[in-house]
Amino acid sequence: MPGPRAPQRAQEEQAKAVRPGKERDPFFDNAKYLAIALVAIGHSWSPLKTDNRALEDLYNVVYTFHMPAFIVISGYFSRSFDMRPDRLKRLVTGVAVPYVLFQLAYSLFKRYAGHMDGPINLFSPYYLTWFLLALFVWRMTSPLWKLVRWPLPIALGLAMIGSVTPGVDGSLDFGRILQFLPCFVLGLLLKPEHFTLMRTRRMRILSLPVFAAALAIGWWTAPHMNDNWFYRQEAAQELGAPWWIGPLMTLAMFGCAVLLTACFLAWVPGRRTWFTALGAGTLYGYLLHGFVIKSVLFLGGFDIAQRYGDYGSAVVTVLAVATVTVLCTKPVQRVFRFAMEPKMAWAFVQDATELARERQRKEREPVKAGV
Repeated sequence: MPGPRAPQRAQEEQAKAVRPGKERDPFFDNAKYLAIALVAIGHSWSPLKTDNRALEDLYNVVYTFHMPAFIVISGYFSRSFDMRPDRLKRLVTGVAVPYVLFQLAYSLFKRYAGHMDGPINLFSPYYLTWFLLALFVWRMTSPLWKLVRWPLPIALGLAMIGSVTPGVDGSLDFGRILQFLPCFVLGLLLKPEHFTLMRTRRMRILSLPVFAAALAIGWWTAPHMNDNWFYRQEAAQELGAPWWIGPLMTLAMFGCAVLLTACFLAWVPGRRTWFTALGAGTLYGYLLHGFVIKSVLFLGGFDIAQRYGDYGSAVVTVLAVATVTVLCTKPVQRVFRFAMEPKMAWAFVQDATELARERQRKEREPVKAGV
């Protein structure tokens, strides 16, 4: 039974979540780190799950919700985005520029480290870079989603169209942008009280049978399920299914993603932990761990791990978590900040409103110091 201070704690947590831009909430940093750790685990399992039904079961369950969870949180923190100059600058320097740099880096890495020929194409995202491109498109459209009357049904309709339109996954990876769009729009619609509801003891208890059912269904469907459904990238016809399966799978995958994301968030700690600070560097971990995964793949490391069965898979899992953890740390952020968060003051004109806001802030500083 909750103690007498439970309502007060809930109000305090809600108050923190109301000010995501002013004060970092440990809950969201914890959630981002745990989600990015699951992303790294999923990528490390991908080369190992062949002929391993248990691992494929876990892989399918993780892939059902790990990116949706990350995208929902991204949508939640995009609620305040508008076309204000300073926010557009941050979108360009924090999303668009890193996309171009990492798309070039991954393309060159594939060519010279992986010995794979092919043109360098900025409009065809490779491996992990699709998320940056998708985030740019989603965030640019976020003011529109706040204007329409039924944002989530419209987003689901676009996702269903993407699931029955062969070839839309080509340039710009537009198929994946459309099919993951409802997760982002859902994040835009969420309010602090929704996260408060998810973080209750009752939700944690209810999540246990849900995860058990997901694992049971995953075990049953593993031999028959095409993994590409989880990537939400290709149309139903391209996956060898009738067109009408696409909309049904879109709705089913979205429902499962929302349910498992809620269960996942129910177990995310709300207090500061040893990994809370890493939540601020999850995009570093996301983009950089791909080079490690691909290097191990090119060098045959996963083939060696596969020979040792479950022991090899366990070692790879631990190493994947350790790698992405290191890549989220402050020293790594300092090294790669030039690519991930370039200031690029030379590229933008000074906005008068922004200059006035900065001048007012400096004028208030001596007054605060005197108080």
